[in-house]
Amino acid sequence: MFKQRTIKTSIRATGVGLHTGKKVLMTLRPAGVNTGIIFRRIDKESCTDIPASAELVGETNLGTTLIKDGIKVATIEHLMSALAGLGIDNIIIELSQAEVPIMDGSAKNFVKKIIDTGFEISDQPIRIIKIDRKITYN
Repeated sequence: MFKQRTIKTSIRATGVGLHTGKKVLMTLRPAGVNTGIIFRRIDKESCTDIPASAELVGETNLGTTLIKDGIKVATIEHLMSALAGLGIDNIIIELSQAEVPIMDGSAKNFVKKIIDTGFEISDQPIRIIKIDRKITYN
């Protein structure tokens, strides 16, 4: 049985947004069981939490953008692939801008930083969804 996992300690990274060119401070924070992956815009008056959910994908031009209540988080795909590849289920990603920093243009730097800090594995199992029929979307 696979258990839920987060990171052991917070990770800070600074970079620029690929499309905005703006400097971004990103902090990855450990999160509790069943939190999921949450993007948190800390540059807004009231911090806005945006869950990493397919239902919140609002734009896909040149990247994947999540939108909740008009607040955006853009270019999430490299970080999301690093989290998926490392089996991170629960994490809070704080951003000082609307875009995840591009780093070196791959998931490599994200993966290295996460591996360097280590993992915290809970006693709770992950939720597995079995797709047992064809699904189409028009």
